[in-house]
Amino acid sequence: MLITGVSGFVGRHLVSILAQETDWELWGWARRSWAGIPNRLQLARVDLRDPEAVRQGLALVRPEGIIHLAAQSDVAESWKDPWGTFETNVRGTLNLLEGIRTLGLQPRVLIVTSNEVYGLIRPEEVPVREDHPFRPANPYGISKAAQDWLAALYATAYAMPIIRARPFNHIGPGQDPRFVVPSFARQIAWIEAGLQDPVLWVGNLEARRDFTDVRDVARAYRLLLERGEPGEVYNIGSGRPRSIREVLELLLAMARVNVRVEVDPQRIRPVEIPISAADTARIRERLGWEPRIPLEQSLRDVLEEWRARAEQQRAGR
Repeated sequence: MLITGVSGFVGRHLVSILAQETDWELWGWARRSWAGIPNRLQLARVDLRDPEAVRQGLALVRPEGIIHLAAQSDVAESWKDPWGTFETNVRGTLNLLEGIRTLGLQPRVLIVTSNEVYGLIRPEEVPVREDHPFRPANPYGISKAAQDWLAALYATAYAMPIIRARPFNHIGPGQDPRFVVPSFARQIAWIEAGLQDPVLWVGNLEARRDFTDVRDVARAYRLLLERGEPGEVYNIGSGRPRSIREVLELLLAMARVNVRVEVDPQRIRPVEIPISAADTARIRERLGWEPRIPLEQSLRDVLEEWRARAEQQRAGR
């Protein structure tokens, strides 16, 4: 079993679950190591942008299953570096699929794309089904649409057992503070610890997103790899749009100090998707998956993580 991008946000949760719940031989590809790597994971540094490195890595592992997570996943970063985003997401996926094909391997492959492929969704179109047209609204979404189409092409043209997952926004411990929930939680924790002035900087608070805990998303990936139908695509989400303002208010209600909220123009995206929510009937009905962790618990877990980091930061002053 091979996980690409194993050192990323979802990868670390996924490999932890697989190490605890399966007896699979676990391989992971990453550009870096991290603290708390499960002993059972065999970690290798493989750059998916390098086709020969990918081919050699596949020849060594010869996996029976692959979950492809490796990606540049930050929308804001994709505006700053669109080519880097395309090179990582599109070229990396193409190198993986070509490596599998040229070596004659037949692993079950889960290609993880994104709800950003749907792009500009109108309120009357929510919740979004898997057959909804692609209208990506940023370079990241376009790169994920290309990745999605490549996966569908290779499944059809070469009879590869490829399943596609389109996760909507996921949150939880370990997420980079470039993303909205850990950004808010980090600022609250820093303010509580006296490491930041009592001003919390935000972007657009009116956008509505479908948030799911990363641990529920990781469970979905395992189910899809094991039991998903090759050639099929599955949305993953809660099905409920929540405004960024509501998320912020829930976090502020957990804060131990008073905080003033200010808008930072640098946090406003050139194109903002106003609403997004998943129709998850396919994965619920066919695989029995549904999210278990409520939003409030996810937010509390993230805030407690950043409080612990703030204490470490203050102690190290």
